[in-house]
Amino acid sequence: MKVLKKQTVSHDCIVCGLDNPNGVKARFYEMEDGSLISLFTFKKHHQSYPERTHGGMITAIIDETIGRAIWIKKPGSWGCTIKLSIEYHKGVPYDVPLKCIGVIDSMSSLTFKGHAEIRTMGNVLLARGEALYMFLPLDTIAPHSHLDPGDVNVPCPADDNVEEID
Repeated sequence: MKVLKKQTVSHDCIVCGLDNPNGVKARFYEMEDGSLISLFTFKKHHQSYPERTHGGMITAIIDETIGRAIWIKKPGSWGCTIKLSIEYHKGVPYDVPLKCIGVIDSMSSLTFKGHAEIRTMGNVLLARGEALYMFLPLDTIAPHSHLDPGDVNVPCPADDNVEEID
């Protein structure tokens, strides 16, 4: 499937932060079917039991993917998670390339709802989540941080040449 747009990332986010040494460094792509796909690889320091990624990290990827999927329908908007439900279908490995596919299911003036699935590159379902978010401006989400919008809208690295994702 064709990538229509590569989303920006940030410096410090645990999921997408370029400069976070413990982060996942996920990349996000807006697809021609209206979905958002994240490509990422969990690392050993994201583990819970040996050979398994911690459920909190799995949840973080699903949450971030749904939360970013709103940018396809409402660019530049931000939201905070109100409710999140996760189903774990199989153990999620680390050191293996994975993808998370997110879709917005509904939206009102105050909230949006979506779902996402973590899958292997061979499309085996590993985890699924649904979430509800409240739209909030960035300065309300982090009112005391003196956040520069450029810190959370960092272009993807130049070596990111993904144009299609199966």
